[in-house]
Amino acid sequence: MERLWSADYIKVWTANFMIFFSFMVVVPLLPLYLSETFECDKHTIGIVLSGYTITALLARPFSGYLVDTLPRKLVLLTSYFLFFLFFGGYIIASSLTLFTIVRTLHGAPMGTVTVANSTMAIDVLPSSRRAEGIGYYGLSNNLATAIAPTIGLLIYQYLHSYTLLFTISLLASGTGLLINSTVKARTPEGLSKQATSPACLPQKAPLRGVISLDRFLLLKGWSEGLTLACLSFSYGVLATYLAIYGKEQLGITSGTGLFFAILCVGLMVSRLVGVRSLRQGRLLHNCAVGMTISLFGYLLFAAVPNSLGYYGAALIIGLGNGHMFPAMQNMFINLAPASKRGTANSTMLVAWDVGIGFGILFGGITAERLGYTPAFWLAWIVNVVGVAFFYLYAASHYRRHRLN
Repeated sequence: MERLWSADYIKVWTANFMIFFSFMVVVPLLPLYLSETFECDKHTIGIVLSGYTITALLARPFSGYLVDTLPRKLVLLTSYFLFFLFFGGYIIASSLTLFTIVRTLHGAPMGTVTVANSTMAIDVLPSSRRAEGIGYYGLSNNLATAIAPTIGLLIYQYLHSYTLLFTISLLASGTGLLINSTVKARTPEGLSKQATSPACLPQKAPLRGVISLDRFLLLKGWSEGLTLACLSFSYGVLATYLAIYGKEQLGITSGTGLFFAILCVGLMVSRLVGVRSLRQGRLLHNCAVGMTISLFGYLLFAAVPNSLGYYGAALIIGLGNGHMFPAMQNMFINLAPASKRGTANSTMLVAWDVGIGFGILFGGITAERLGYTPAFWLAWIVNVVGVAFFYLYAASHYRRHRLN
């Protein structure tokens, strides 16, 4: 059996951990930061934070095209450097307007670096262990998501220093950039020398081919993308308003870190358990089981507004998403040829960002006008729609269009 944990795979895995660590150490506290520093109401918080997701969303399709067209390591290091640089902008942003500009622009390199890094990870994996490797790759996200919010919330609780939080993000992302600079890029398996020659690269194609929509989005993955957007809508509502909801409604001032820790325990356990099914190619099984489990987690969160519902939902959602996400990513990859691997990754992340963005925006509007409980019920209803659509259409669509 071919080696899975090669030196380059470990480097890309670690660099991905640093991306999400630097990101997640501040995300749960940004609503509180905006509320305390700039006295923003819930609706304004939703608008300010949704700007980041919008620019990430706009960057994703172009990211996939760039990753599939230009040297992947060049795209990776350039986007990682910009991702690192913008954390310094948070430190010097002295007004709400300046912070909004920095936060919004930061979404573009985030959108690109996640596409480039995950595509690089797929390239360095042996084809026989790709599905398994994608499953393990997600553990770096999960581990960062478990550790970073806890550290961030402890700093908030004991030092109340947002500057220190932003500095930690800057240092973590800089470390990831240095690690990725040592990765040896490889030609994707499945591409012939002819296919990768300069004459065959997309930038040498006629203008009509360059601007065609399928160069930026994997059109065959539309049904999978719609399903994923519904699921991420729910997560966007919870993740954004979790800390402020716990503080205002449940009196939980230091337990948000524990929520993310429990969530990520569930994510990691389910990823490890689900690897065997991924190795066997049971992608639809893992996806269906995962999203159904998560559905009950969102129901618990909305229906039981106390500590039991709060922390119990974290575990259930973690167990569900840990099964669903690597299976869904493999589905997108299997719908695309090797020459559009970056496009497949970017399309999946576009779908995720669309859901997150709408979740933040409409969750904020609903919370402001009706309260937090209706916002969380809205998250559950949209989740139901996504799960139903998967069972009724998306699963059969994947069977008809997968390439391997």
